[in-house]
Amino acid sequence: MSTIAWVIILTAIAGIVGTGLGGVVSIFVKKDSKFIVSLLLAFASGVMLAIVCFDLIVEAINLVSSQVSSILMVILGTVVGFFVIYLLNYMIDYHSNKEVEHIDANHPKTADDLDELIHADHLHKHKAVKSKPSHLFIAGVVMASAIALHNMPEGMAIGAVLASDSAQGILSSSGLSLAIVIGLHNIPEGMAVCVPLVAGGMNRVKAVVVTALCGAPTVIGALIGYTLGLINPIWLALSLSFAGGAMLYVVLGELLPESILIWRSKMPAVAALVGMLVGIAIIYM
Repeated sequence: MSTIAWVIILTAIAGIVGTGLGGVVSIFVKKDSKFIVSLLLAFASGVMLAIVCFDLIVEAINLVSSQVSSILMVILGTVVGFFVIYLLNYMIDYHSNKEVEHIDANHPKTADDLDELIHADHLHKHKAVKSKPSHLFIAGVVMASAIALHNMPEGMAIGAVLASDSAQGILSSSGLSLAIVIGLHNIPEGMAVCVPLVAGGMNRVKAVVVTALCGAPTVIGALIGYTLGLINPIWLALSLSFAGGAMLYVVLGELLPESILIWRSKMPAVAALVGMLVGIAIIYM
């Protein structure tokens, strides 16, 4: 089987199957089991953080010389990847995830503003609006769009790593480990997509199919990352650093904050630490 075929198969399993499995799991998870989703998100964020910091970025630096200009190139690729996903998420939130009308003009304009952690004086308005099926359905659509956007750079990471380790063979490549980790991390993301879709009135089977399709961009990203990675070491380093930056935003801007908002306790921090240690073990063992 050709390497391209393996790239497609691995990323399809990590993206489509992983996200779809999250949708299936969400159907059987009790609605009051928020702590489970919270810990899964935090654990996945820890694993991804380890992969980015101890694998992707390190690999990108090793591919270029140790000169300052080369290191700056990797830093620039990481920053670009981070803010590309940041801007995409900001545009989605600004147009589709607006907050309800509240007590004054200074109230946050989007639902993910950190100031929303303090709203005891108008919590009843949140419950009245966000419990509506239409609001839940829209939240599911927004989440599905965001996950689909996230999956492309994750696919780029897998493709770029497979390109860098092509001489080792697919089964011995660290790209295989990365695909497994991303597949596992996609399970709680799939749950986050499917739950509001079902609660908003969508048929369960259809909701799972829609959730699974959110993972399709992983394959596209993998093909892009793999193709760029084969051109020369510079393009490969840029692909790895861009994918690393994009995944950093997913971790720091989405997964960790969401895990804390779902279940406000210290346990998500512990789950993230455990996930990071597991990620380090996957990389070096």
